Amino acid sequence: METHQFFFHLLIILLTARVFAELSVRLKAPAVIGELLAGVVLGPSLLGWIEPAEAIKLMAEIGIILLLFEVGLETDVKRLVHTGLKSMVVALAGFVLPLLFGFALGYWVFELSLLVSLFVGGTLTATSIGITVRVLADLRRQQAPEGQIVLGAAVLDDVLGVVLLALLYEFSLGGGVSLLNAGRVLVFVGAFFVLAPIAARLISLVIKRFDAVSTIPGLLPTTIVSLVLFFAWLAHVMGAPELLGGFAAGLALSRRFFLPLGVALHADESFAHRIEEQMQPIVHLFTPIFFVFVGLSLNLRDIDWGSPFIWGFSALLLLAAVAGKVMGALLIRESWPARWVIGTAMIPRGEVGLIFAELGRVSGIFDNEIYAGMVMVIALTTLLPPFVMKTMYGRWGARLSTPAGG
Repeated sequence: METHQFFFHLLIILLTARVFAELSVRLKAPAVIGELLAGVVLGPSLLGWIEPAEAIKLMAEIGIILLLFEVGLETDVKRLVHTGLKSMVVALAGFVLPLLFGFALGYWVFELSLLVSLFVGGTLTATSIGITVRVLADLRRQQAPEGQIVLGAAVLDDVLGVVLLALLYEFSLGGGVSLLNAGRVLVFVGAFFVLAPIAARLISLVIKRFDAVSTIPGLLPTTIVSLVLFFAWLAHVMGAPELLGGFAAGLALSRRFFLPLGVALHADESFAHRIEEQMQPIVHLFTPIFFVFVGLSLNLRDIDWGSPFIWGFSALLLLAAVAGKVMGALLIRESWPARWVIGTAMIPRGEVGLIFAELGRVSGIFDNEIYAGMVMVIALTTLLPPFVMKTMYGRWGARLSTPAGG
C-alpha cells in the first residue's frame, strides 16, 4: 500500500468509526457495535473501499494491547474480596458452562475439530466488564448488592479469560492441543502475573520521579505506552500472547490494585489518576481501529446465507452463550429478580469476545462462516442485554435491594 493511500484509509477508518459509534450510543447501544458496523460497511461485505491491509492490522494489534491495558486499569481486584463467594460462583460457573456448552456444540453437534471447538467455547466465556459497568452506571446500580456481585464476577472472569486466551494462543501456534504446552503456558502465565505487576509498580515509581522533574510535556503517556509495549514483548518472549502484557501493565498501574500475601507498594492515587487521564486519548485513538478491523476482516458476501449451518450454528451458540451466564447466577442465594439481573449483566461479550474471535481468525482456526457466526453471536450478546436489564429494573426495581448508602 502506498503511503498516501494508507493515510487516506486511516482517515476514513477513524472518522467512520467515530460517526457510527456516536449513532450507536444515541440509539442506546454500545459504541463498540457502531465501530464494528463501520468495518462491515467499509470492508468487502458492503462498499469494499478498504481491505484489512498489514499496516492497518499492526495498528489494530496496538489497539488490542491498549484495550487490554485499559481493561486492566479499570479492574478492581479488591472488589473480589468484598463480594466474596457469590462473585466467585457467578464467575466460575459463567466461565466453565459457556466453555463446555460451546465446545460440546462445536465438537459433537457440528462435528468441528477439537481445536476449533475449544476456540468456539473459549470465545463464549468472555464478559465485557466495560459494557457491564456502563449499563450499571446508567442505571445507578454499581453500588447495589447485585451490582457489586456482577462487577466482582466480571473482574475474575477477565482474569480467567486472559489465562484461557494464553492457552488457546499456544494451541494455535502448535496446531493442536498439548497438555505439556498447556502446563508450560500456565507456569509462565502464573509467573508473569506474579512478577509483572511488581516490576511495573517499581518502574512506575521511576516514571513518577522523572515526571516530577521533566520540563518537556508528554513524558507520562510516552513512558506508559513504552511500558505497555515492553510488557507485551515480554509476554511474547515468555510464551504468552502479547495481550497479556497489556492487561498485566494496566492491572499493576490501577488505583485499585493491591499485591497479595501482605506485600504492598502503596499507590499514589493522584499519580494513578493522571495515568488514566493522559492515556485515555491514546487508547481511544487506537482501539476503534481494532473494532473496525474486525468488521473489515468479515466478508459477509462469501457466506452461503441459504445454508442451514450458519443459522443453526449462530442460533445454538447464542442460546449457549446466554444460558451459560444466566445459569451461573441462578446458583447463588439471592432473590429471583436479583439472580436474573446478575445473569443478564454477565452476558455481554463485547470487545473481549471479539479479541478471542479475531485470534481464531488470524490463526486460521476459524473459517469465514464460523468467524461470521461468532461475530454475530458476540454482537447480539453485546447489543441486547443493556435493553433487557433496563426492562428488568423497570419491572422489578422495587423488589431489588436498594443501593448501598441509599
